[in-house]
Amino acid sequence: MSDSPAPLADPHRVYDPVAGGGPKDLVILGSTGSIGTQAIDLVLRNPDRFAVTGISADGGRLSLLAEQAHRLRVRTVAVARDSVVPALREALSARYGTEPLPEILAGPDASTELAATACHTVLNGITGSIGLAPTLAALGAGRTLALANKESLIVGGPLVKALAEPGQIIPVDSEHAALFQALAAGTRADVRKLVVTASGGPFRGRSRADLARVTVEEALAHPTWAMGPVITINSATLVNKGLEVIEAHLLYDIPFDRIEVVVHPQSYVHSMVEFTDGSTLAQATPPDMGGPIAIGLGWPERVPDAAPAFDWSKASTWEFFPLDDEAFPSVNLARHVGGLAGTAPAVFNAANEECVEAFRAGALPFNGIMDTVTRVVEEHGTPDTGTSLTVQDVLEAETWARARARELTAQTATAEARA
Repeated sequence: MSDSPAPLADPHRVYDPVAGGGPKDLVILGSTGSIGTQAIDLVLRNPDRFAVTGISADGGRLSLLAEQAHRLRVRTVAVARDSVVPALREALSARYGTEPLPEILAGPDASTELAATACHTVLNGITGSIGLAPTLAALGAGRTLALANKESLIVGGPLVKALAEPGQIIPVDSEHAALFQALAAGTRADVRKLVVTASGGPFRGRSRADLARVTVEEALAHPTWAMGPVITINSATLVNKGLEVIEAHLLYDIPFDRIEVVVHPQSYVHSMVEFTDGSTLAQATPPDMGGPIAIGLGWPERVPDAAPAFDWSKASTWEFFPLDDEAFPSVNLARHVGGLAGTAPAVFNAANEECVEAFRAGALPFNGIMDTVTRVVEEHGTPDTGTSLTVQDVLEAETWARARARELTAQTATAEARA
């Protein structure tokens, strides 16, 4: 293992393309989303450490975007929809008054263009596989990439690995930030396995038969984290954990058979690394994304008071349980598609997104999500893209997977209607 290529995320090697004193210049993609707003809060509390030069958003929350631009004094604001530019200018003018407005980039490639502009670190907090192009742009421009957009690594793994320098990516997911920190305690040759923790979602302990009757409202009632509807349902199916297994494999270059998932309902331990001498290092904080965001933006320095700490004077119980692979087959399916590589992970991710929307609309039962995704993956097979995988290959695979998932969903709905 010690002779294999250096991992994409490597706490022992700090990728620092811009040296010098003063605050670290940042670009924040997805600034009005959950990760983006929490990152901006961290920046505003630490003006001596960070300065934001550009922000991007999809254009759905223009008032907030304008407020962020003004408070951060950014040079550039990017928005994904050309149609909202007049309203964005109006919102900015209301904030800036007679001051000059920042540059505006607009259109589907605006975040990609912004990701390549001059800065030290790009935080990719965009949701979904549309984050792939900005990820590649940031890496190609030589920026440190604080990666919260797991989908870009999942669907474009070979593309990202071909472009990224060792250590150029710092993960922002809580699980991968935990692994990143624990890995700093030893060499790669010392690592026996990675242990990714899962809360178990709202259905921990239920059988597959029990899950056949769950409702959308029940699936959205996550016991620990407050998240958007898609990722919340992914937590209920444990698809999110399957994606994280693929991500851990790509980030740390650890084989799938040495990446384990364990259920930890309290979500205090965010992941663990077991070393060859038998010791296990766990990274633990109360559930809060402030810590992972601070690691992504500040590493190798730590940002004081970025997240709450435990009160060790109070008793608490931490539990760990094995994963029920029969009730939650998503993790093993993710291992399978991760091993296939090529466009298979993109098919898995796209089909799942379509099935989640179908479940939310009442067109699929809960178990039907993974049943349909599994069938789409099986039908896709293993097209041989080799080392020639392109962004177009990924996009075409995603388009096919979405269409096929919709077809199968319609067939399921028709069959149930006739029953």
